[in-house]
Amino acid sequence: MKNLDHSNQRRDFIKKASAAALAVTIVPRHVLGGPGYTAPSDKLIIAGVGVGGKGESDIKSFADSGKAEIGFLCDVDDRRAATSRSRFPKAKYYKDWREMFEKEGKSFDAVSVSTPDHNHASPTMAAMEMGKHVYVQKPLTHDIYEARRLAEGAKKYKVVAQMGNQGASGDGVRMLREWFDAGVLGDVHTVYCWTDRPVWPQGIPWPTKTSAVPKELDWDLWLGTAPYKEYIDGLAPFNWRGWWDYGTGALGDMGCHLVEAPYRVLNLKYPKDVQCSVGSVYVDGFKRGYFPESCPPSSHVTMTFPKTDKTQGDVELHWMDGGIQPTRPEELGANETFGDGGNGVLFIGTKGKMMCGTYGTNPQLLPLSRTEQEKVAKKYERVSGGANGHYAQWVEASIAGYGKKELSSPFEIAGPLTETLLIANLAIRGVDVRVDKGNNRFDYPGRNIKMLWDAEKMEVTNIKEVNQFVKRDYREGWKL
Repeated sequence: MKNLDHSNQRRDFIKKASAAALAVTIVPRHVLGGPGYTAPSDKLIIAGVGVGGKGESDIKSFADSGKAEIGFLCDVDDRRAATSRSRFPKAKYYKDWREMFEKEGKSFDAVSVSTPDHNHASPTMAAMEMGKHVYVQKPLTHDIYEARRLAEGAKKYKVVAQMGNQGASGDGVRMLREWFDAGVLGDVHTVYCWTDRPVWPQGIPWPTKTSAVPKELDWDLWLGTAPYKEYIDGLAPFNWRGWWDYGTGALGDMGCHLVEAPYRVLNLKYPKDVQCSVGSVYVDGFKRGYFPESCPPSSHVTMTFPKTDKTQGDVELHWMDGGIQPTRPEELGANETFGDGGNGVLFIGTKGKMMCGTYGTNPQLLPLSRTEQEKVAKKYERVSGGANGHYAQWVEASIAGYGKKELSSPFEIAGPLTETLLIANLAIRGVDVRVDKGNNRFDYPGRNIKMLWDAEKMEVTNIKEVNQFVKRDYREGWKL
């Protein structure tokens, strides 16, 4: 990375790694070189923040590209980090990314962030301020304000920044774009996106029973930017998604994979208004009460997007989760799979319809027989390796330097896409925001609301109470 002033540190790192490699009985091929060999000095040195679960597979994918070295690992939970530490034994390990950045910042080129949603923005911004390229798992951020700031930061600091929604690099979304651009669908005015998530608990009260913190977990670091609460079993490593302090619900988990396709096909940006209704759940035989900490078990959100250069008028986009699905289109046979079953996207235009599964996979025109009949020119270059090439694409772009190679999900696109999902979450939370009317009396604003959004000001203009969720207050010791 010649544009970053740490060539001496890289050489020191490579010397140590090479010396250790030579100590083994059989010298690995990558040390000897050969056809397709990438010299260590041309490799991207990556520091991983959150290296268990999805982070574990992320850093492995970077290493598998053959053009990256995993130089440093960071995780708040030793149990989750175990596989990555075993796989990359030469990588130095930390629990606090702030310490890793301070001590090792001159020795790595790029940072991969795969923490729970509430801790995405802080290490990402810190890395960009240091001139490091960044790869961040979806959704890009927990809050709308954070997404706007990160998109601005990537441009300001001129770093290669990609969000981890791998389907953006797949062939499917490119095929969808080519059909649409060729006029096969006419004017698309309505889109449906649906998912069978959540598969974790939602619509429940915060547990009252606390537990001892596992010795391998630094609970304070896990909480990070979020308000302090006592440890409870089952929250980490996965069920945090259903709690607003840490996660972004089904939208955050699957929205970037499903809404990305219509976002790119129709060149959408920010919705101008959002309507929402949420499902109910029964707890101990009684209908759910007011559980402000928890995402609802299901929701149906309708977003209206203004006319773009790809559409003739407004576009209505429906998001459905918790098992809710749109009515099957009449062109789809009774035994033919709708989307990929539990998830999918349906585009409705004036001349036809098309659909795909999660990540934009299996794009099809309706009726399905039309898929093979419509022949259109290949307009968009494919990413080598498709969705799996999403990682190598970022590595290669980072090595080339800012602005030299195209990315599938750069922050300039991932930022507004994430904002859109979080705006929808504002409406979901707005259904249950209780408004103080005085004399300790609280009322719901309504079970089905319509929220008006001012994108420039980043605020809801008609239900002011939900603006508290646009930008949350970080716990002391954390900043953006």
